[in-house]
Amino acid sequence: MSQTETELEERMPRWMHRTVRCGPAIRRVEQVLQEEGLNTVCSGARCPNRGECFAAGTATFMIMGDVCTRDCRFCAVPAGPVRLLDTSESQAVARAAEALGLKHVVVTSVTRDDLEDGGAGHFASTVIALRKALPDATLEVLVPDFKGERGAVDAVVETSPDVFNHNVETAKALYPTVRPQADYERSLAVLARAAEKGIVTKSGFMVGIGESWSEVEGILYDLKDAGCRMVTVGQYLRPTAASLPVARYWRLDEFAEIEERARGLGFDGVAAGPLVRSSYFAHNMFNAMREHCVASG
Repeated sequence: MSQTETELEERMPRWMHRTVRCGPAIRRVEQVLQEEGLNTVCSGARCPNRGECFAAGTATFMIMGDVCTRDCRFCAVPAGPVRLLDTSESQAVARAAEALGLKHVVVTSVTRDDLEDGGAGHFASTVIALRKALPDATLEVLVPDFKGERGAVDAVVETSPDVFNHNVETAKALYPTVRPQADYERSLAVLARAAEKGIVTKSGFMVGIGESWSEVEGILYDLKDAGCRMVTVGQYLRPTAASLPVARYWRLDEFAEIEERARGLGFDGVAAGPLVRSSYFAHNMFNAMREHCVASG
């Protein structure tokens, strides 16, 4: 890390710091996950909110392993050789969610470009297992782009999750640097395909990697045009020394302005803030969206 990068990390604003949580609720979540041999994006991606979420008895399940076939420069999940899919994983997720008494379940995954359907069938079987175990819970999937294959998107949508989430992550111009194996337009097409099927769609992106205000606005316009109904915006934090450095920390008032502009565009659910992540208290956002839709008719 260069001197400039080191100084930037040391000047992290006070609003980026948070108390580390511990206690029986956190240990309970960790115990259930360990017993079922499951991964979470909370730990795998080194989410800064994992202690708070675990303390609230929630976790975002990460299926299909803990190694990714892509090597995005913002992500802490390692890339490399992947294992065969564990066909019993769907049932393990359902058992864990039931044991934790979850009311809103979020399921995400690593990207599996080695699979013909990108893992869509595995997502589908997981949603089906969760529906059987927790018929009253709401279910949210946070999926990879499935290489843009419409059939793969349809396979997940047809299981009727309550929310179909796919993150664009950053501005189009930054894709070659930030996530060179992905494609901005392809991600928008994935969201549009799900929206066409009548499902609630959600997306998220980071700021602080080098994007401009106009690019942030452009992402919001593009997501709205793709039929996206909910959006999350958070501050990029460098997870490892090999990851991209933070270009700058966005201020609290700037996040407030992002949220105001997103609401002005007509998004039904918006969360923008330094520590906001795609699945951070996702149940609160989903419930708020439903209340907003009822109130607005």
